[in-house]
Amino acid sequence: MATLPAWANSLVVLVTFLGIAVGAKYVVDSAASLAHRAGISELVVGLTVVAFGTSAPEFAVTLVAAFEGQSSISVGNVVGSNIFNLGFILGSAALLRAIPTDSLLVWRDGLVLVGATVVLYLLVALDLHLGLMDGMILLGLLTGYLLLIWKGRHDGASVSAPAPDEVRGPSARPWKDGLLLLFGLALVGVSSHFLVGSATALARSFGVSEWVIGVTVVAAGTSVPELATTLAGVVRGHTALSAGNVIGSDIFNILGVLGVAGVLHPMSLDPAARTSLLALSGMVMVVLLVMRTGWRISRAEGFALVAMGALRWALDLAARHP
Repeated sequence: MATLPAWANSLVVLVTFLGIAVGAKYVVDSAASLAHRAGISELVVGLTVVAFGTSAPEFAVTLVAAFEGQSSISVGNVVGSNIFNLGFILGSAALLRAIPTDSLLVWRDGLVLVGATVVLYLLVALDLHLGLMDGMILLGLLTGYLLLIWKGRHDGASVSAPAPDEVRGPSARPWKDGLLLLFGLALVGVSSHFLVGSATALARSFGVSEWVIGVTVVAAGTSVPELATTLAGVVRGHTALSAGNVIGSDIFNILGVLGVAGVLHPMSLDPAARTSLLALSGMVMVVLLVMRTGWRISRAEGFALVAMGALRWALDLAARHP
């Protein structure tokens, strides 16, 4: 925090990354288990419960930062997390093993992500403000997307659905899942509070803008659950899980996380948001293209995505404007 030296705040950031990762794992596992017990299908669980669970860190950090007056970290965290997910995480997964896609993922989920990103840019780029009406529009689009998923719940298996051994099934003690869910949410919330405080202090001590810290360091920390879920799927041979997990999480980040943030606490944004949102829009378009070409993301395309993510980080960190 503000009174701590830079090395201490750096240590706090690392510890909070761990807290967020552990808390998010409890959220995903316990929520998915409860959903299975309620008879919800694997497809719906993958696109809703798991996607929301891996977005829990972004949700917590965004709301904490918004209410603490750190709007740049609040929104920058979501924008940077989506770029990190599509560049570093999805690209790294494809480097390990080519990732298959299908028409449902591309033409439904992929196009929804493109639309959500474009709408976000149109809503906030002109006036650099995320307000009540903006948030309501985003939440309305999220509601429509969830209804679309529910309507197609009996469609063929989608790559967005988790593999059977990727999400723990219902336990014999549902009350235990409930307690673990609450514990996970609490751990993510507390960790997010300290992450925002230390990240803000680091930005000021190193002369880097809060937007840059939010769109890089904080974004990487809140993307830990997506990283763990995606790479675990690739290592275990469930490559189809990777793209669905990333796309679903990014949709929830934009429509759900920023939608709720805009409704609860309107914010003014850093002018650098325009450039980052353009970069995110370009990244989303490229990902949709590579998912469609050959109905897979090849290793070469994975390398290109990682390179784009690295270039975005380099440009952001080079812009050291407080």
